[in-house]
Amino acid sequence: MPEPVFYIVDVFAESKYAGNQLAVFRHGKVYSDIEMQQLAKEMNYSETTFIISDEPRNGGYDVRIFTPAEEIPFAGHPTLGTAYIIAREIIGSPVEEVALNLMVGQIPVTFRASGDSPGYLWMKQKPPEFGDILDGAIMAEALGLSAEDLDERFPVEEVSTGLPFFIVPVKNLDALKRARVQRDRFFALIEDSEAKAPLLFCPETYRSENDLNVRVFVDYYNIPEDPATGSANGCLAGYLAKHAYFGSARIDVRVEQGYEIGRPSLLLLKAEGSGDEVAVQVGGKVVMVAEGRLTR
Repeated sequence: MPEPVFYIVDVFAESKYAGNQLAVFRHGKVYSDIEMQQLAKEMNYSETTFIISDEPRNGGYDVRIFTPAEEIPFAGHPTLGTAYIIAREIIGSPVEEVALNLMVGQIPVTFRASGDSPGYLWMKQKPPEFGDILDGAIMAEALGLSAEDLDERFPVEEVSTGLPFFIVPVKNLDALKRARVQRDRFFALIEDSEAKAPLLFCPETYRSENDLNVRVFVDYYNIPEDPATGSANGCLAGYLAKHAYFGSARIDVRVEQGYEIGRPSLLLLKAEGSGDEVAVQVGGKVVMVAEGRLTR
């Protein structure tokens, strides 16, 4: 039996002990579905991934993603972090691209060592799908805010690039800091929706070089707040392009997340297109923190 080895990385982190933590297990085929779920709960990060085999299939590596509560079809920081481990620990030599075979399909991750984003990994997400428009006042109430705290120029909208989120435009950082999920109201609101988590964003930031501040509440997945959410920010990128939030259907922005919970993160978003045809890329750095093995 292969050594039951795992790695811990920080994703969307500019340095160690920032960004979003991820546990990556190698030789995933030795674990049952039940064991994978148990390990994800034991690690208790927002997600844990399992590389099923060291051998590629159809040009990509089979990977499964679990929250502490359930398996999910796609997530952003697990995609980047797992691609980093595949390149470093399995391939073992510099590569330009690694593809992951996920439940949503094959997702390519590009490694850029120079140019406009040195040291960053980029994933090309699935084209965004735009769903229901929600009543802003009802969503605000479910998040402990008033309707006046939301930016009425833009809708509260359901968006998915593989995992759906509610995108909620907020006027300022003060309102974003005050946001809290009102569990009973929010869970009642999402009962019949595919999206189970909100991304709130505003144009005021902690750091002047960044363009947006973001918070993502994922109580539904047993994690109150996520420090960096690549899947949700991919949805945000599509939303910003569709609604020309910055005055154009083309965006290239820096997003900060996780400051409110002491895990500062940086995500780079690029999107271009119009209507329902928007190309989305999300970039960030990955930092190795630890490696270990399970006791037998």
